[in-house]
Amino acid sequence: MCLCAFVPLCLCFAACSKPKPPSDAASIVLWEQEDAQVAPYIDFVLDAFKKLPENAGVEITRTHYQTEDLRSQFQAASLAGVPPDLLLGPSDTAGLYAVSGFIRPVDGLIDVSRYNKAVIQAISLDGKVWGLPVSNGNHLMFFYNKKFVKSPPKDTDELFNFCAGEAPRQKLDFCLAFDLGEPFWLAPWLGAFGGWPIDNKTPALDTPAMRSAINFYLDLKYVKKYVPPECDYNCMDSLFKEGKTAFIINGDWALSGYQSHFKKNFGLALIPKLSKTGLYPTPMVSGKYFMVSSGVKPEKLELIKRLLRFYTSRENQIRQFKELQRLPALREASEAPEITGTEISRVSMEEISKGKPMSMATEMRAVWDSARNYLGLAMSKKLSVEDATRKMQQNADSKIAEMNR
Repeated sequence: MCLCAFVPLCLCFAACSKPKPPSDAASIVLWEQEDAQVAPYIDFVLDAFKKLPENAGVEITRTHYQTEDLRSQFQAASLAGVPPDLLLGPSDTAGLYAVSGFIRPVDGLIDVSRYNKAVIQAISLDGKVWGLPVSNGNHLMFFYNKKFVKSPPKDTDELFNFCAGEAPRQKLDFCLAFDLGEPFWLAPWLGAFGGWPIDNKTPALDTPAMRSAINFYLDLKYVKKYVPPECDYNCMDSLFKEGKTAFIINGDWALSGYQSHFKKNFGLALIPKLSKTGLYPTPMVSGKYFMVSSGVKPEKLELIKRLLRFYTSRENQIRQFKELQRLPALREASEAPEITGTEISRVSMEEISKGKPMSMATEMRAVWDSARNYLGLAMSKKLSVEDATRKMQQNADSKIAEMNR
C-alpha cells in the first residue's frame, strides 16, 4: 500500500510509480539457433544498436534454440498468435514458414539488390524474398589438423592413402569424422556422384547417385573403417578437437572455433574430389537469414528495418568475418580488402563455387525427413540400399501429397 497522504506529492509520485516497461513498438523478440561461439557477436551488435541515440529505450530479447526446436517452437508460437518478431537461422525452413503465412517477404522492407545475388536466390520463392541474409555460405568445408597432416589431400585417393598409412593407425582413433546420419552431410557426396536430392520441387532420392553415395558411406564405415561408426555432430566435433581424428567435414560456422582451438595447427581445404567420378563434392550453399514474422505490427516495422540495416551494415559485415570467419552477404562488404585478402576467404569462396544453392521449396522438409530416416536404416543395415532409397522416395512423395491436399 502506498501512503500518499503522509508524504509530499513529489515524493509520493516517486515512491508509488514504477519504471514503465518499453512499449511493444520499442521491443524486439529474436529467436536464433546459432552455435555458442556466435552468441557474443550477436549480443555485441544488438547492444551497439540499442546504444544509438534514435534507439533509446529499445529492448531486444534474444532466445536460443536448437535447430529443430526452433522450427517446432516457431510454428507452435505462430499458430498460437504469439510468435517472436524475428528469426535468425538457415533458409531450409523458410519455404514452410512462407506458405504457412508465418513470415512476411522482406523485399518490401529492405533493398535486397545490395546483397549478393546467390544468397538472395537461396531465400527466394514464388517471386518474393523471404529473408535478409547476414552471411554468405553456411556450407560444409574440409578441416584438418596440421599436427598430423602436412598438406591436405586433393582427392579421395590421396585421402584414403593417408588414412591407410601407419601413422594414422598409431596416433588416431579415426581418420575422418562427419555426421553420417544427417542428409545435409550426404548432399556433397551425392553431388559428386552426379545427383541432387531435389529437382525443382520433385524429390530425386531413388536414383543411382543416391545408391552410390550410400554405398560410399557403408564402405567408409564397415570396410575401410575410417569414420566413427556411430557419431552425431557433438561426437564428431569432440573427436576432432581432442586430436582423435585428422580430418573433419563441418560447416563454415565452425571456422572461428577451430581456428581459435588449433591455432598454428588449424588447416582448411576443399572437400577432396571424388576420385571415382572425377567430380568435386557439392555442399549446399545458402547463408544465415533474418526472417520477419507476419505477426509483427505495422508500428514496429520501422524499428525492425533499422535493426536489419544496422546488423548487415558494411562495418558489421566485416566485423562478422573477422570474428566468425563468415563471408559477408552485403555485396559492398564482400569486396572489401579485409575480406578478399585472406586465405580463409579464398578457400571458402572456392568451396562455395563447387556447391549448389539449397532449395527453400516446402518439399525440402519431406526430402530431409525421408532421407534422414532411411539413410539411418541403410547405415545400420536394417534395410538394403535399394530398399532404403525406394522407400525414401515413396515416403517423400507421400508426405508432399499430404502437404498439398
